[in-house]
Amino acid sequence: MDKVLEVKDLEVSFFTHAGEVKAVRGVNFEVRKGETLAIVGESGSGKSVTTQSIMKLIPMPPGKFVGGSILFEGQDLVHKSDREMESIRGKEIGMIFQDPMTSLNPTMKVGRQIVEGLMKHEKISQSDAKKRAIELLDKVGIPMPDKRANQYPHEFSGGMRQRAMIAIALATKPKLLIADEPTTALDVTIQAQILELMNELQEEFGTSIIFITHDLGVVANVADRVAVMYAGQIIETGTVDEIFYNPKHPYTWGLLSSMPDLTNEEEELTAIPGSPPDLVNPPKGDAFALRSAYAMKIDFEYEPPMFQVSDTHFAKTWLLHRDAPKVEPPPIVQKRIQYFREKKQGKGEPNGSR
Repeated sequence: MDKVLEVKDLEVSFFTHAGEVKAVRGVNFEVRKGETLAIVGESGSGKSVTTQSIMKLIPMPPGKFVGGSILFEGQDLVHKSDREMESIRGKEIGMIFQDPMTSLNPTMKVGRQIVEGLMKHEKISQSDAKKRAIELLDKVGIPMPDKRANQYPHEFSGGMRQRAMIAIALATKPKLLIADEPTTALDVTIQAQILELMNELQEEFGTSIIFITHDLGVVANVADRVAVMYAGQIIETGTVDEIFYNPKHPYTWGLLSSMPDLTNEEEELTAIPGSPPDLVNPPKGDAFALRSAYAMKIDFEYEPPMFQVSDTHFAKTWLLHRDAPKVEPPPIVQKRIQYFREKKQGKGEPNGSR
């Protein structure tokens, strides 16, 4: 499958009064044509900085690319000027943000916001752009699109504003769509509708998607592959089935165990102890060691490499070393694995397949 995006050894820092914050530390991943890659992790793990770096939206200064490359269809975006990026943002790479109310222009009618992007990137007339804008609003499921196109964002509900953001992002049929926590502020019913809409539009347009979230329950339903981030690094990556049925990193176990079990109301949530490390002074060895019940002496001395589990599954943990003790995921994680297996069998298709 063709690679749309390839991120190699990406390092991004913010130079502040407190020192150099090493927000992204040697990140590697790729996105193939028509697939969805989910990047998951706690707040502060580096997910949003990584994806905003792809769009070159991080403020410089204090932000700075310290190393690595971002290859979009063979072009290294790291070395693109702001002017060159203007022709890529919106047209080749689209973005959906977490809060559409702060992303949409409150002083401009929704239809006009779609029209402006179309006229800038597609070089079509205003009348044709207006027609396309109404068609897009209809496609994303907004009722009475001709009327809604003449309304302001504050006249839309939260779910409708997010649909409008999707319409704007997909207006120019970008090759890559970055969705940064697009359903976090929505209730469960609207969330499911938005995710289904994104799946349908992806199939229609063949768009590749990077989906940023901290919600593994969402990931199970939308992703083809998953990258788990912690302390500015990707610490486990694999297909959605590999991450959910055969997780290897203790941090991934922690994320799975902190998910609520909807089939057992009496079960208490299990939180990951402690908090992420200070990236002004990243810890020596494995960054997760201080929070891990499975940490060994070597975890505090040497940073683990990426160990290969399968052709598509890798995890950055010393537990995979041939001399490490054999450790099974905790019981609550095994319950989550069983839950997702049963859910898959009930659907009759793999999670994430579309």
